[in-house]
Amino acid sequence: MSSIVLDKLRELGALVDEYMEEVLLRDTSGDFREAVLYQVKVGGKRIRPALTILSCEAAGGRIEDAVPVAAAIELVHNYSLILDDIIDRGELRRGKPTLRKVYSDVMAILVATHYRESIVQAINDTKCPVELHSLLATTLKRLIEGERLDILFEQAGRHEEYLVKHRYYNITLNDYFKMIRYKTAELMRASCLSGAIVADADNSIRKSLSEYGLNIGMAFQIVDDLLDIFGEERVFGKKVGKDIIEHKLGNIVVLLSLEELDEVEKRRLLGILRKDEVHDRDVREAITIIKTTTSKERAYRMAKEFIESAIHSLRRLEMTEARKMLEEIGYFIVKRRW
Repeated sequence: MSSIVLDKLRELGALVDEYMEEVLLRDTSGDFREAVLYQVKVGGKRIRPALTILSCEAAGGRIEDAVPVAAAIELVHNYSLILDDIIDRGELRRGKPTLRKVYSDVMAILVATHYRESIVQAINDTKCPVELHSLLATTLKRLIEGERLDILFEQAGRHEEYLVKHRYYNITLNDYFKMIRYKTAELMRASCLSGAIVADADNSIRKSLSEYGLNIGMAFQIVDDLLDIFGEERVFGKKVGKDIIEHKLGNIVVLLSLEELDEVEKRRLLGILRKDEVHDRDVREAITIIKTTTSKERAYRMAKEFIESAIHSLRRLEMTEARKMLEEIGYFIVKRRW
């Protein structure tokens, strides 16, 4: 079934890519075009724009009405990835060098700004720009808040006064869920809700698709955290243990492990996260400690519960091919290895 989902994502992604490249290249100098297109050319499964198009179809709308906002959603996602790589000094994404690694931080900042304005242009091409501008403005503010919390959950590595003053040395599951909701799930929610909006769906359908998007977004980030610790770098496209290298307490596997470990092992794991420089041997040690716990199984259960809630929320929609594919994407997200 995963091959069917991947084929559908590629099919819908191709619809969005053509428009997305066109809007990115509007009013763009010839020698800037390569840098502008680099981020969207290095891969990605286009889950978010696919959710927009499928939500539009499931709500009775037309695909062509969804393409501009689907492209805007994908640009928001890539805009956030560019900023994320600048903040984290990332060098590898989707198995390839990051934009900042190839073109410099300065150029990456300019490209991110270019993406932000291209998002505005894409929304202006939709049939309901005012409502969608409001939705994406709120979503972007929440995304930035999620990124801020993620940084404050880091245990070392940044020494700026604000970050040291506001750093979280202990976080709860509620803190974690708030962070991933804002950082990841709100954009998934907006992906689905925007599809319902351009379909001119009623409030009950909008609510159903909004809840679906939020829940699969929560599951998506939990699985991402799992893959960071237990994934295969060749498949995952990012360095395994990257969250440990970046001192992140805001990883569900780390958080659940700390709940289970005795005081000695807990201090060992926190000691690694709080080292100014984490080496490969430290990552291996941390993962060895984590593997003594049931955190992997517990985290997968959480992800599956969010997926079940997501699929349950679709019950108000008619059983169409689009709704079936939304359900399949939910199952796919929790089984993915990338």
